[in-house]
Amino acid sequence: MQSDTQAWAAVGAALYTADPQQKVEQVRALRWPLALMPEVSAPPLSAIPGRPSHPLLVGPKDLPKRRALHTQAGRFALLHALAHIEFNAINLALDALYRFPGFPEDFYRDWLRVAQEETEHFVLLRQQLQRLGGDYGDLPAHDGLWEMALDTAADPLERMALVPRVLEARGLDVTPAMRERLLAAGDAEAAAVLARIESDECGHVAVGSRWFRYLCAQRGLEPDSTFMILLQQRYRGRIQGPLALTARRAAGFSEPELDWLQRRIGQPAATKPEGAP
Repeated sequence: MQSDTQAWAAVGAALYTADPQQKVEQVRALRWPLALMPEVSAPPLSAIPGRPSHPLLVGPKDLPKRRALHTQAGRFALLHALAHIEFNAINLALDALYRFPGFPEDFYRDWLRVAQEETEHFVLLRQQLQRLGGDYGDLPAHDGLWEMALDTAADPLERMALVPRVLEARGLDVTPAMRERLLAAGDAEAAAVLARIESDECGHVAVGSRWFRYLCAQRGLEPDSTFMILLQQRYRGRIQGPLALTARRAAGFSEPELDWLQRRIGQPAATKPEGAP
């Protein structure tokens, strides 16, 4: 049986492995226990996780415009963008495991499960890309998800609030419509993959909600107002809708949070926090 040190080193190795297939194999091989390393040295805040030389990373405005999903090229572009999100999500889950020591064991169990489920999502999407005649890396992509990881690397409360509960929660809002569009385009196989991802992602956002509220309780913070203030202070995008209210409730969003988000759809989040002087 591997030692705790070897288990933790295996998390770091998976995080910094660049080859997608090797990363998949290493994440699949991770085993419990992983949580007994309070002295673990987190990677530098500027550290870049392992990722292949392609896709070429560009700004969101420099991405090619999406084509209609009734074309194979349009479906490939959509699935490639989703595969890139899932590849980043593997690294995000591994980084949460590797960066933040001192949590209860359930924190590490949760993020190990998330890392392994995100790995399976990536594999399923890559298979769809190969079915359509290409592979992951064939199109450019942007790096917004990892940029937020770096922005929140110093504080697990900010990470839990702004990555799973903002960026990943957006997937709960948009995935049902994408799935329906794929079905309308006659691609039931790709739609079934999105249905699997949608089911798992609700649980991933719930993990973020669970540990965000745990950290708020530890620090004596009221979670709803803390979430709203963090969005206004740290999130540079707009609040987008419509919101998948049922899925977000299942993922741990409170009614005050949902009411607040609903009122701000279409508005920039980064504004002066309510109640601030």
